[in-house]
Amino acid sequence: MSTRLAFAAPLPGLADLTEFTLEPVEDAVGLYSLDSADRPEIRFFVLDAATHLPDYAPRFSREQLALVGAAAVQKPTVLAMVNTSDREATVNLLAPVLVNPETGACAQVILEGQDWPLRSPLGATA
Repeated sequence: MSTRLAFAAPLPGLADLTEFTLEPVEDAVGLYSLDSADRPEIRFFVLDAATHLPDYAPRFSREQLALVGAAAVQKPTVLAMVNTSDREATVNLLAPVLVNPETGACAQVILEGQDWPLRSPLGATA
């Protein structure tokens, strides 16, 4: 089942693209494709942090949570962007995507002052 997501601001390098569809990858629990609604050739992969990164415990500011309306949500969904460009799959733990599961509002946020890597090998969280 796909979910419509609306980013509060475009992802870096993708001016004007804020509408995406989150689609589960078949036979891969907690792995999703994030497909642009306006440009279907633009696709990212993201991991559900709760499923795949049990030691990942980022702290979000009130402002970051407000971007997705998380004040009304007990716990926003946290997705980590997957990068496969360097022969080894890594996840971006420094700039996760926060998702309000009730509304589909989302935002990629930067975790300032926290020691999370930009490229963490899959299977490691630090």
